[in-house]
Amino acid sequence: MNRPPMRPTGFSLLELLISLAVLALLSSVALPSYQQYLQRSYRSEARTGLLQAAQWMERAATASGSYPLTADFPAPLRSTPSGRYTIELLSPPNPTQAGTAYLLTARAQGTQASDRCGHYTLTHHSVRGAAGSTTGALVNDCWNR
Repeated sequence: MNRPPMRPTGFSLLELLISLAVLALLSSVALPSYQQYLQRSYRSEARTGLLQAAQWMERAATASGSYPLTADFPAPLRSTPSGRYTIELLSPPNPTQAGTAYLLTARAQGTQASDRCGHYTLTHHSVRGAAGSTTGALVNDCWNR
């Protein structure tokens, strides 16, 4: 009874190196795409947080007749759930507008600060801004994606 010769099992060093090179190539392509996806999802959180804060401001103004001051801005609205953006209620630059105007700003925190959209703004007239601008393609791109 003759047995066939035994074949070695397992990976050779060359096969292992090729598989590692393929894995490195795939991860170098996938990782930046995944990071952009995460930044986009955090942007969505910022926009949602601003809209919720604006809705709160409008309800408060309906109840009292004027927009609340910065001290009255509720703590749960001051940050997004992920903590990547802080939401601030800024006083109007002109003191005579107190109670009749507001500016909400969502400022990027941590790794999100390197995002091209930067911070978001929303006024009492629903004027939307991004990265310090209220006009242009950047604002439309950042608010619509």
